[in-house]
Amino acid sequence: MIIITDRTIPNNKPDIIIRDNEKRTCMLIDVAIPRDRNVFKKEAEKILKYKDLTIEIQPIWNVKTRVIPVIIGATGTISKSFRKYVSDTPGSHDVKELQKTAILGTAHIRTSGSANVKEQKSQRRM
Repeated sequence: MIIITDRTIPNNKPDIIIRDNEKRTCMLIDVAIPRDRNVFKKEAEKILKYKDLTIEIQPIWNVKTRVIPVIIGATGTISKSFRKYVSDTPGSHDVKELQKTAILGTAHIRTSGSANVKEQKSQRRM
């Protein structure tokens, strides 16, 4: 969902927006599964990416806005602050299950990618 503001902001499309009118809060959640060595870098990137957007929408929507980066490395690596970010989101979340999902997704991509390479090689031989 694109968030329209008074000022043009290039990064105005977070993955998930949770707005609570009763508590007057808004969470901008952005999800990524980078290489393991880029987990901390990607987390900082996501926070900085939506800084201008949080500043813009707080007075417009009259809410306190936070950016919540949900970053899990391709093999399940998480940052020290990951558990805190996830606990701030509504619902119950099992960190181990989230890590498992990331790992299984990586395995699926790797196996389907290697199958495509084998298929391409066999087609070239024909």
